[in-house]
Amino acid sequence: MAKNDHDLPATAALRVLRASGAQFEAKSYKYEERGGTEQAARELGIDEHRIVKTIVLKTPSGSPLIMLMHGDREISTKNLARAIGEKSVELCERAEAERHSGYHCGGTSPFGFRKRVPIWAQRSIFDLDWICINGGQRGLFVKIDPALLKTILGARPVDAEQQTTAFHD
Repeated sequence: MAKNDHDLPATAALRVLRASGAQFEAKSYKYEERGGTEQAARELGIDEHRIVKTIVLKTPSGSPLIMLMHGDREISTKNLARAIGEKSVELCERAEAERHSGYHCGGTSPFGFRKRVPIWAQRSIFDLDWICINGGQRGLFVKIDPALLKTILGARPVDAEQQTTAFHD
């Protein structure tokens, strides 16, 4: 369990983690609007690659899904769609993402989502020995074993990272 568990907010994400008996460590930081994972990593003193962001997307039929990606990487929606057998996927608008998740943007956790949706995770996340992921509130992360993404959430590994192309003169 988390240190000082009684001092933590009662978020849906923390309720799910507690109910599953998962080991986690809560980490708080000063949230800044539009600070993103770079600011969170700096505040927490950890490598941004270990921070996992929760992105809410949708299929052409409007069905929501979650993609978990390293904080220092971007999703290729084309690669994700191809990998999961969809024609395309696109980001949900802020209000739509909040409606699906039950969380405010900047505080979205894959744990405790309002309704069950398919969850995909960048394959390389599972190569790490620990990650930090949102705990269901702005300024709150939980340090966990990435295997919990599979065991608790049923997250499926996928390669959907945006590849960068280097140009040389």
